[in-house]
Formats: sequence, structure tokens, C-alpha cells
Amino acid sequence: MGALKDIRVIDLTRVLAGPFTTMTLGDLGAEIIKVEPFGGDEARGFGPFKEGVSGYFENVNRGKRSIAIDLKHPDGRELLLELIGKSDVLVENFRPGVMKKLGLDYETLQERFSGLIYAACSGFGQTGPYARRGAYDMIIQGMGGIVSITGEPDRPPVRVGVSIGDIAAALYSCIGILTALLTRTQTGRGQMVDIGMMDCQVALLENAIARYDMTDTVPEPLGARHPSITPFQAVETRDGWIMIAAGNNVLWGRLCAVMGREDLAGDDRFRDNNLRTENHGELHEILTGSFRQSTSEDWLQRLDSAEIPCGPIQNVKQVVEDPQVLAREMIVKILHPVAGPLRVAGSPLKLSETPPEVTRHAPTLGEHTEPILQTLLEASADDLARWRDAGVIK
Repeated sequence: MGALKDIRVIDLTRVLAGPFTTMTLGDLGAEIIKVEPFGGDEARGFGPFKEGVSGYFENVNRGKRSIAIDLKHPDGRELLLELIGKSDVLVENFRPGVMKKLGLDYETLQERFSGLIYAACSGFGQTGPYARRGAYDMIIQGMGGIVSITGEPDRPPVRVGVSIGDIAAALYSCIGILTALLTRTQTGRGQMVDIGMMDCQVALLENAIARYDMTDTVPEPLGARHPSITPFQAVETRDGWIMIAAGNNVLWGRLCAVMGREDLAGDDRFRDNNLRTENHGELHEILTGSFRQSTSEDWLQRLDSAEIPCGPIQNVKQVVEDPQVLAREMIVKILHPVAGPLRVAGSPLKLSETPPEVTRHAPTLGEHTEPILQTLLEASADDLARWRDAGVIK
């Protein structure tokens, strides 16, 4: 059983950041009740599709239970409140102000449920001049600075290949929720977890902020090389590209030996990391001239034998089939009743006593409406029929 086996989460999220948060908590054993409108989470309509099943939705909603409720109906809102009363955590990612209009904001719920942990993930957080703005990953990547340091110099803007704005917010949301759960064991009280996607993106800028602060120079895109560690980059071989990381003097000396260029180790232009970084253009030409003389496979074998960190640049197919990835159970097959077997990413959290479980597919819309209401609220068949007829549940 997972570490969070006794924790119940009300999931009012949609699309990516919120669902990724609750999926991660679910992997750790929490019971996730995904509350959806009658039209469902809009991500159910995002491709790719297999037998009508959304791969996008499946990959961030596995293991959850779905209940369809009209929260704008007074009875629907009351049902949700009863479910909240039997839960530990509520997670939502609406624009600030939406939950207040529904009478489901933190201040209102805290008065009734003092132990509730209320996590809100939005584009810019609950405060500040941008708080009421809507935002998606693309907007946050642009405004949060990461696009400005991604890609090649003097080229059009490049988005990071995955939704890093959403995913960073999801991971910080998990950290906040777990911290609040721990605090509750000490105080008995819940708290608000306020996560802004832009905040999280700024936190990921790490040394880019330091470079600007200390040098007053605005960081720019550098392609596939590090701004202050050299060589720490992609290099072109006879038949492709590989990654190398030889930033300290020990590794630099080994690299010079592997290339048959021991003279470079004593070259005044490259005698330490700062000089190698300062003279990266000249060094790049030397590396390219050497590495183009042989294949990627040959170089990787030689570098690995010399204990120089290196690796191929793999596409997604190669990653999915990589023996290390498979050995770590980072690709998991889940059997879907409609789409059949699906491959999803496993959990990177490897816990010796309470390992995560990635076994169940994402729910169909409203798949668990009746059993949830019957089990948690002791609803009768007549109750369910009445609510359905009134348009409260689906």
C-alpha cells in the first residue's frame, strides 16, 4: 500500500497542472475523487486517440475515480460539500475568483472544515497584479523567462518540448500538499497551498538569475551548451550528435587524452573551467574537428571507458525501449477496457517500504458517481434517481 493510503483528495482540476498533481498523489496511494462537469475535463478531447480514448487525458488521470456533478446546482454544491467533509485535501486550478463565486473558496471552507488542506494552482497565484489573468503553459514559459534562454542564438523563440510550466507547478503543488499534511499531524489544522505557475517557472531559472544579478548581463539562448561550465554540451560526430560533460579539470584531462590531444590540457586558453568557458568558441571548433572523425557509438564507448560522463541524444522511441528505463519500471503497461493495453510513464519515486503503484487506467466520465455517493454519503437508489432526474449528477 502507498504511503498516502489513508488520504482522500477531492480533485476539481482540469487539463494538466492540477491533474498531474493529483495523479502523483494517487500514485503514492491517495484516493483521488475527480469531480467533473457533465461535459468532462476538456483534456478528454485532446489527442492522440486510440479507440476514442484520449492519450493526453489517460497519461495524467490514471488511477482516479470520476464523479460527474453540476456544481452550479444547489444540490450539486451540497453533495460536494458533504464529500469535502469526508476528505483531507481539495485541489483546484481555476482562475482566482471562480471558487469564491461558487461559495467554495478557502476562507469559506476553512470555517466549516478546519482540517482541510486546500491547494489552488493558477497561472500567477492568488495575489499580485496578474492574479486574475488566465494562463496556460505556453504563456508561462514565455513570461517566466525560460523561452528567452532556450534554443539557438538569433533564432525565433523556442518552447521547451514538454509543458514544463504545468509540470513544475504540479510538483511544487505536491510538495506543498505533503508539507501541509505533515503540519496537520502536529497542529490538527489544514491550510491554504497557493501555487502560481509563474512562481514555479522563476524558481527553475536557477543560475540564470545569478548570472543577471552578478554580471548585469541578460542571459540569452546558447543552444546545447552550458553558460558557465565547459565543455558541457552537444558535440557533432561523424554520424550524429552526442552529449558530453567534462567541466572540471580531471574530466577535461581525460577528454584530452581520449581525443589524442594531450597538448590541450596544458593550453593556457583552456587550463581551467573559466578560461574554457571564456574561449568556448575556439574550443568548440577543436572538439568538432576531433569528434567528426568517428561515429557516435565509437565515441560513447571510448568516453565511457575513460569514465567521462556522456550519452546519446535519444528520441522518444529509443527512450521507451531503453534497457535502463525498462529496468527502473519507468514505462508501465495499463490495460484499458476500450483502448486495450497502453504504455504510460511510471513513477520516478522508488520507495523501499511504500512504493508507488501505477496499475489502473483513467476513469470514464462519471464512472464512479454512484459507488462514491453510495459508499461515502450512504445515498439510496431513490436518492440517486432523484439527483439524476434533477440534473444534479450524471
